[in-house]
Amino acid sequence: MEIAIIGAGMGGLTAGIALKKFGHQVTIYEQAEQILPVGAAISLWSNGVKCLNYLGLTEQVAKLGGQMDNLAYIDGLSGEIMTQFSLAPLIEEVGQRPYPVSRAELQNMLMDAFGRQEIQLGKKMVSIADNGQYVEIGFQDGSNARAELLIGADGTHSMTRQYVLGEQVERRYAGYVNWNGLIEISKDLAPAKQWTTFVGEGKRASLMPVADQRFYFFFDVPLPVGLENNRTEYKTLLKQYFSGWCPPVQHLIDSIDEQKTNRVEIHDIEPFTQFYKGRVVILGDAAHSTTPDIGQGGCQAMEDSIYLSRALQINTLGLEDALKRYQNKRNERANELVLRARKRCDVTHMKDEQITQAWYDDLRKEQGPHIMKGIISNIVGNPLD
Repeated sequence: MEIAIIGAGMGGLTAGIALKKFGHQVTIYEQAEQILPVGAAISLWSNGVKCLNYLGLTEQVAKLGGQMDNLAYIDGLSGEIMTQFSLAPLIEEVGQRPYPVSRAELQNMLMDAFGRQEIQLGKKMVSIADNGQYVEIGFQDGSNARAELLIGADGTHSMTRQYVLGEQVERRYAGYVNWNGLIEISKDLAPAKQWTTFVGEGKRASLMPVADQRFYFFFDVPLPVGLENNRTEYKTLLKQYFSGWCPPVQHLIDSIDEQKTNRVEIHDIEPFTQFYKGRVVILGDAAHSTTPDIGQGGCQAMEDSIYLSRALQINTLGLEDALKRYQNKRNERANELVLRARKRCDVTHMKDEQITQAWYDDLRKEQGPHIMKGIISNIVGNPLD
């Protein structure tokens, strides 16, 4: 089948690799003139890693991943350890180590695996016409393409989603701003093989190890939407937002490179259940845009890609049947995780002060099993279990 994928992000590339393995002719169209990662790094939990293992990329993704052996929550103001434990029981139960990875390096690895020559850049889609036999795609540069199936992996601002639903869906502001980047591992920040999160006042400062002796860092601060974004003021603002916090957080703020730090206002989209129309189907953020609070956005795009490619391969009652099976299998799981992330977001960022304080109190009693049970519940139920 001739398949066009709109978007060369995690979902589009993973889908392209999977579909090519099943013998389809696949071209990816990306609106950007050059592909730049959105955000510094990504949490690839075990379900996402398994999707890449399934595609034969086991060694490649392992090289990109940080060695994350332990997890800890720290009181951001006092510096006191609230809870600290090994992730070994989680890894043993789910059968795969998670990998925090650099987004740029993951994206480059996926582009190499797919084939860069089959990625067309500078192709902003402006029209979709489905005549029942094929889809005609129009681009802003005046060119056109034709495919038997169009896959929209075009992110949270998806035009393909608008076509499938027949309306533009408004994004919902989650209530906080995230700053993120990469920094060299230092014992003044946190243990090198630990995911360390400093919490307090509804805010977070977090460090996760990625390959080549680097931490992925992020800060979360509940703020109004639409504030001025001036890169030269990032350190000054973070010093204000985290005033009085413990020395490792202050050291982290002092050490960041403002020019290489990303700032993102966090949004999600109200879940919906229609993932296809005719010969057009959506996946990833186009289908279920989520907040990053449980680290499942990229993983769910990869799950979509694996399940969609398998649905097209193993079902023989036609394209409509395969797309319906994909939709009905994926929308329940993905939408549940969108709402789970939203709930976690509200607790973490102090939408209700009493609830967040109760969470802080519970962290001080936590030995590990409760947190790991929550993470495992996000991992299980993937198409490769």
